[in-house]
Amino acid sequence: MKKTSTRLADGRELLYYDSRDDVVREAADPRPLEPVATTSQVRHDPLLGDAVAVASHRQARTYHPPADECPLCPSRDGRDSEIPAADYDVAVFENRFPSLAGDSGRCEVVCFTSDHDASFADLTEEQAGLVLEAWTDRTAELAELPQVRQVFCFENRGAEIGVTLGHPHGQIYGYPFITPRTAQMLRSVDAHLEKTGRNLFDDVVAGELAEGARVVLEGEHWVAFVPYAAHWPYEVHLYPKLRVPDLRALDEGPRTEFPQIYLELLRRFDRIFGPGEPPTPYIAAWHQAPFGHVDGFDRHEFGLHLELFTIRRTSGKLKFLAGSESGMSVFINDVPPEAAAARLREVASE
Repeated sequence: MKKTSTRLADGRELLYYDSRDDVVREAADPRPLEPVATTSQVRHDPLLGDAVAVASHRQARTYHPPADECPLCPSRDGRDSEIPAADYDVAVFENRFPSLAGDSGRCEVVCFTSDHDASFADLTEEQAGLVLEAWTDRTAELAELPQVRQVFCFENRGAEIGVTLGHPHGQIYGYPFITPRTAQMLRSVDAHLEKTGRNLFDDVVAGELAEGARVVLEGEHWVAFVPYAAHWPYEVHLYPKLRVPDLRALDEGPRTEFPQIYLELLRRFDRIFGPGEPPTPYIAAWHQAPFGHVDGFDRHEFGLHLELFTIRRTSGKLKFLAGSESGMSVFINDVPPEAAAARLREVASE
């Protein structure tokens, strides 16, 4: 992998990740851009104890542009985009409309491919492996920023999820705090360790492997399963069999196998609801250990994993977060996890 760092016209950082070492990236951004001005701030809820990012400038962000005006495509045919090069493998840049900025964290955009009409599932194993290297590199660099406590790499796919740009891309958030979901996991890990003397992540993975009913896909280094108490109609958790706290700690074996396992999962997601159905909307979210002191918690007790889920519950119908979910954070799942796992096994590639 070759990494090239440059700057856009307004000063934002742009990074190219190339599979070939002989690629030269010299194209400059010719756009007359003003420096980015953000209003991001983090406010704390005194009742729930969590944080809310307030970012009113995001109201002006690009919203469903036509394909020939996509800001994530390469700059070609006299049209300048966020990426000055005429082509690229993987590109990462600071978000022009960040939810978090400055002392309140950092937001980056990850373009998985220059092909506007592709999806992550269309990538080759080599391309998917390069994305994994980009995620890992960004995790390592953001971990060094003093304001960042946790790095979150994720992809939103589909208009139903709320995606405003159709180009295959994801995002990386460097949070200045530990997110509520991760904090809850840490509390559960602590309680389990005190009660049993064992690691909760290890026990969850071992239990799913032993029972087998919810295992969707298993390789030498990774296992994917529908969790026992899945929140979403179709939800899969992907774990390395050897627990590590974050992407930086993955060894060569799991790195090499990851593209094969993950691409197969994504392709199965697109087949859940049968032929002729539109692409399945989904969220893919990496959960990594936070940095720094966390009330005595050893970050190496955390288990890196990816959570992949869709809000589509059946053909033509979405799972809405209504009164119980949105009002009280109590999920009601319409699809039994064992049935979801069986369906995901049925649609395996031949």
